[in-house]
Amino acid sequence: MDPTPGSPDPAPPKFVGGRIPDGAAKAAPLRPLQGKGPPGKPPGAGVARLSGGVADPAHGPGGRPALVSLSWTQQDIENRLGIFKAGRNTSVNRVLALIVAILCSGLFLGVMALFYHRGSGALFRLGQGFVREGNLFATVPCTLCFFLGLVILAVKVFKLRLQRRALDLAAVPQHHDFVLNETTAKTVLERLRSLVDDARHFILLNRIDRALSNLHNIGGVSDVSTILQTQAENDENQVASSYALINAMIWAIPVLGFVGTVLGLSMAMGKFNIGGAADVSAIKDSLGPVVAGLSTAFETTLVGLVFALVLHLLSDLMQERETDFLDECNDYCHAHVVSKLRVKRGNPAAE
Repeated sequence: MDPTPGSPDPAPPKFVGGRIPDGAAKAAPLRPLQGKGPPGKPPGAGVARLSGGVADPAHGPGGRPALVSLSWTQQDIENRLGIFKAGRNTSVNRVLALIVAILCSGLFLGVMALFYHRGSGALFRLGQGFVREGNLFATVPCTLCFFLGLVILAVKVFKLRLQRRALDLAAVPQHHDFVLNETTAKTVLERLRSLVDDARHFILLNRIDRALSNLHNIGGVSDVSTILQTQAENDENQVASSYALINAMIWAIPVLGFVGTVLGLSMAMGKFNIGGAADVSAIKDSLGPVVAGLSTAFETTLVGLVFALVLHLLSDLMQERETDFLDECNDYCHAHVVSKLRVKRGNPAAE
């Protein structure tokens, strides 16, 4: 019933029978969903279409641009911190990683010191291996290198997760009748650039953007596959280079442990001095510092080997996930770009 003039505003609409009344539905704008039309209509209804009855992917109902679905500026974990410039694709800003690694290393060694001074049994022995006075010169840099590699891998997990979301975007129309040529490439580019804030920061979308830009500007259908392959190789090299610092840490950690071993043995041998005495008690007294030096030697080696092993396994696991993602990008490009390429009739220059 319509309210009478001068009467107070009607109460907010309530759910009736599990649905929203028609008046409330008109007041609340609906968020467009990918691959779906308005409620009550089949997919693609009300969407602008290209020639041949294929939906125009660059515009929604009424010809409005599609909403941005991915934002590298707002959703990348390094950009959200707003302190340092974010690394490219899945690369990590090394200064940010170093700062976080220093904080994590300090916290970890503080816990180990607590175990050493107040713990007992296994906790005491664990803390002793890290913060014994003779071990610190090796265990501190080992711990820092370990957490530096660990922080880089942790940040890469979040960055890869954002990159994988590009696979779910309908950047290229999925309709089986849609074909790619120099004319429709412009529409796809508009659609792609409306889905993200900057396609250059997404591995998959950057490949498609470069290939279709060449197709639109030059019209060379045969060049698209070459461009995609070249960009795929560049992406593989970029991903491999992002592990350079982690691989350096995997090499440095056991080396630092072995350095602790050598120094521990040197200290042990230097303190073994009975001064020519044949007394058994004097020999026993001189063995105390020797045993302490040997403990340092073996403990630092153990710390280095364990840290290197854990970091190596995690690095291989993460690198495998990134390789799988690159393979999925290759499959996507072949299935949704290369397979839809067609030479426009009446344009011999495109052949």
